Amino acid sequence: MSQLATDALVEVRPVAATTAEAPDDARKARIESLKPLVLDALVPTASYYLLSKGFGMGTMAALAWSSVVPAARTLWSLVKERRVNGLAALILTANVVGLLASLVAGDPRLMLAKDSAITATVGIAILLSVVAGRPLMTAGLKPWVTKGNAARTAAWERLSAERGRFARLERMFSVVWGLALFGEALLRVVGAYTLPVDTMVWLGGAIAAGTITLTMFVSGGLVVGPMEKMVEADVVGVARGADASGR
Repeated sequence: MSQLATDALVEVRPVAATTAEAPDDARKARIESLKPLVLDALVPTASYYLLSKGFGMGTMAALAWSSVVPAARTLWSLVKERRVNGLAALILTANVVGLLASLVAGDPRLMLAKDSAITATVGIAILLSVVAGRPLMTAGLKPWVTKGNAARTAAWERLSAERGRFARLERMFSVVWGLALFGEALLRVVGAYTLPVDTMVWLGGAIAAGTITLTMFVSGGLVVGPMEKMVEADVVGVARGADASGR
């Protein structure tokens, strides 16, 4: 839901200088690192809800219009960079699944369950990306661990390249989110066919919100916290080594 620039040369400063470097530069670097996540995932998703819930546009029309950005990004990656933009392609695929599911009409329970098809598609795609060695959720994880700091970014690259515990935690983050989204979709399908329709109209949103909140808490404790400590330790180690060699 990662492209590793392991050959990039990054100047590593002593810890005191690193933590005190220009806040504006750190903010700019973090914003730049978040751009792919915003363009490929947040903009299409927000567009769908704004068009469907805010402006009352039909589901099919809202899904079609919200697919413009991820479709353009996917096509641009194929033509310009000769590779598939994983996150944009994922959102585009989920929207196509939603469009196909929207063709089903007449059964209110089936209509309630169709949103779960989109969530399940995203969850499965995230899990498959882990198997393929390119965890999709890294796009959202890396900026929060590195905080747009050059030394922390260099530490991420070194630790990830070692393919040790750090890389396992990186994969675990995507596994946690993939399983959570797929489980949430399964739970809503069960609810759509076992609970009253009126109940599931509001309960579906509550399940989604609860799943996201719980998954953020769990993934933060299991993955983000330990990865931040490993990055900080690596930065300190490199800074001390550079200081010792300079004496």
